Amino acid sequence: MSELTSRLGFGDTGSVFIITADDLGLCHAANTGVYDALSNGLATSASLLIPAPWAREAAARYRGEDVGVALAITSEHELLRYGPITHAPSLLGGDGGFAESVPDALDHADVDEVRRECRAQLERAILFGFDVSHLAAHHGALVTRPEFFDLVLELAEEYRLPLRLPTGASEHSMGFPARALAQEAGVVVPDRLIDTTAVGLRDRLSEVMDDLSDGVTEIVVHPATDTDELRAFAEDASLRVDDLRLLTREASLKAALRDAKATLIGWRPLLDLARRDPAAML
Repeated sequence: MSELTSRLGFGDTGSVFIITADDLGLCHAANTGVYDALSNGLATSASLLIPAPWAREAAARYRGEDVGVALAITSEHELLRYGPITHAPSLLGGDGGFAESVPDALDHADVDEVRRECRAQLERAILFGFDVSHLAAHHGALVTRPEFFDLVLELAEEYRLPLRLPTGASEHSMGFPARALAQEAGVVVPDRLIDTTAVGLRDRLSEVMDDLSDGVTEIVVHPATDTDELRAFAEDASLRVDDLRLLTREASLKAALRDAKATLIGWRPLLDLARRDPAAML
């Protein structure tokens, strides 16, 4: 049993999962899929892209679901572009939106502009009416270098929000002790992250079930409904549609979690811990 599950009050429960539906706000198909997965499926949380074109529609649909903010400085789809909501020239790629790749974005991002942009994205989510449950970095971009990680950590500490951080090989490749720094700052972080970006949930499902670990594991998925709009711009459209199918219509994931005696939670228990007992953060 991890220290986090103990402090959350799960006793001897071994595996606790957060299933986060990512990319809320990206497009209409993503909004429909994410809210379907939250209302009728196994998703327990969502992460919102404030600069994306359908963020306002996501806000119009919001009815108090567990939604956090994925701070973005990249826009990876060639045919669906979006950019900063502040004046941030250093965050622009060649076509006027965010850079398409993480290395490109970080290569010319100005720290002060990133600081303003991240704060503006979080504050706009709050202005839209979201009761923000956590912070994340879209594509992990802002937690891979210490100068940008510090900005995200400052926001998490100031707003007392739990934070998504990489684990495994991705964590080791960062080159600085992000989790230790988060612990020192008193920021709650799940024990393990399984990100299905670019491969889909089905491809990682056996890994999830074969390597059940004590503690709190976040699984990041990308459900979306099957529409012409989605297939027109998203190279991974079929994977997103399949994620929604696994979360809402197939029994395999639900059965696997049940057989593993896994407990599903959202981010709010971590948020409650962060705001109830700052000294207990991990």
